[in-house]
Amino acid sequence: QTVLDRWGGRDRLWHTLLAQQGYIVMSVDNRGTPAPRGRAWRKIIYRKMGIVNSGDQAAAARAIAKWPFVDPARIGIWGWSGGGSSTLNAMFRYPDVYATGMAVAPVPDLHYYDSIYQERYGGLPKDHPEEWKQSSPITFAGQLKGNLLVVHGTGDDNVHYQGTEALINALVAANRQFSMFSYPNRSHSISEGVGTSKHLMGLLTRYLHDKMPAGPASATTSSAR
Repeated sequence: QTVLDRWGGRDRLWHTLLAQQGYIVMSVDNRGTPAPRGRAWRKIIYRKMGIVNSGDQAAAARAIAKWPFVDPARIGIWGWSGGGSSTLNAMFRYPDVYATGMAVAPVPDLHYYDSIYQERYGGLPKDHPEEWKQSSPITFAGQLKGNLLVVHGTGDDNVHYQGTEALINALVAANRQFSMFSYPNRSHSISEGVGTSKHLMGLLTRYLHDKMPAGPASATTSSAR
């Protein structure tokens, strides 16, 4: 759950910077988050990981795109870890909704993540093989249309780097262009080493500037895609 009665968090200063530059920064909680909305809201995600949540996020993005001060051709999404997986799902499953996505340390294929998490929400893979496939963003990699940046630490001992390597192969096989940046021997936090955090946030900021610049629609929409 990210929509809470408080301000702050790890990304507050960066989001503030983006807002100052003209970007609209929003967070939407989909069904499945531990919000105080009842059991049905919370449990609907079971065996539907990547399906229900990405559909809810896309529905929210479509609604936001109708606001008069929003350019529907420049809807972007970013996230880290599970948020990175959500970014991949958004870009692959709803390619006509999102123009740009930045996925940091994502789980492209549920089979490569740890059992204590995936089996809790997805059941056993041997019992539900098709559901595991449909819940994995890599299954839909060939539908990518927009700008995608994937970032991962090669020493990630939580979300293993091999998942991103599998995603790269899937995107290459589908002839989909994308951008990739790896941080050697960094863990899931991508924080080790002098200047790493600053470099990462600079990387994300420049990618947004290049692929989805802020400003009036008439001045930038043609170049944003």
